[in-house]
Amino acid sequence: MAHYTLPELDYAYDALEPHISAQIMELHHTKHHAAYVAGANAALDNLAAAREAGDLSKVNQFSKDLAFNLGGHTNHSVFWKNLSPNGGGEPEGELAQAINESFGSFDAFQKHFTAAAMGIQGSGWAVLAYDTFTKKLNVLQLFDQQSNVPVGTVPVFMLDMWEHAFYLDYLNVKADYVKAVWNVVNWDDVAARLAKAKDKYNDLIVG
Repeated sequence: MAHYTLPELDYAYDALEPHISAQIMELHHTKHHAAYVAGANAALDNLAAAREAGDLSKVNQFSKDLAFNLGGHTNHSVFWKNLSPNGGGEPEGELAQAINESFGSFDAFQKHFTAAAMGIQGSGWAVLAYDTFTKKLNVLQLFDQQSNVPVGTVPVFMLDMWEHAFYLDYLNVKADYVKAVWNVVNWDDVAARLAKAKDKYNDLIVG
């Protein structure tokens, strides 16, 4: 029995056009995301087999495999929900207030987030995350699928900056991809994730 499963999307593959093509969405979901799910399940199976055999000589490799592939699975699971054919515009309510408090304005946040996305060296993600210690939002660069995200932060908006997310549509012009994505951001989902993060972690006690 699989430990992880590929989630269904809330919209058709062509629903985000012209900003993200149906071809990109289908390949991204059924090939790339599915491969991370398979890799995470394989890593768990390998760890279980190693424990049963009493041979943990490859535990480092299997643990790295799990971190990378489970990162790919969880990141994409958030990413799909962060997008909507009815998205775009600017956030409202508590999310807008939180962005203003943390970055000064939505425009300042957008420029910061775009710079972080464009500045990633190699493969990775741009992330808007809730810092459970400061109770504010931060913009982060996530390398590959699992590296460089501070402990104690909860991602609420994630933008895939791996080439497989945009190359068929935008070739190597990443700036056009980032600009296009702002038209399909599901701010309602981002707001809901922020509200859940605040509700769960606002009473966190730091020793």
